[in-house]
Amino acid sequence: MLSTLPKPSSRLEPRVEICPPERRRTAPWWQRLRSWARSEWAPTRPDDGLDGIRQEFAEAVADLRGPRADQLVDQVDAARSLRELWHLRTEVFRLVALAHSQHEASQRLARLNRHFPTRSPRSGFGQLESPDMWP
Repeated sequence: MLSTLPKPSSRLEPRVEICPPERRRTAPWWQRLRSWARSEWAPTRPDDGLDGIRQEFAEAVADLRGPRADQLVDQVDAARSLRELWHLRTEVFRLVALAHSQHEASQRLARLNRHFPTRSPRSGFGQLESPDMWP
């Protein structure tokens, strides 16, 4: 007997994938050493444009209490690139979903996702969900 699974409603909606920022090409060792030396002895962190994004990440978990939330805020503050912040999104979602709900976590994550590049489904290769994949 074949069971019929409900067809997902997302087939009708366009799918957008949130992607991590591209990794920069690796600089020669001497440039990396010079960059490291500057960062180690610099009195303050240079304005890299990430301060506003870091602040939004911290605000997304500001109402949460506990050691894991505090650790996440520390990781957000220490993030040196947009790519590092991208990897912290899952922990933001997890903590908010546990404290509130998945719906609230999805809303907060959607606000954070606007800082990251998006990619449409690949064109020319057909749909992501094939009609014959569902019975």
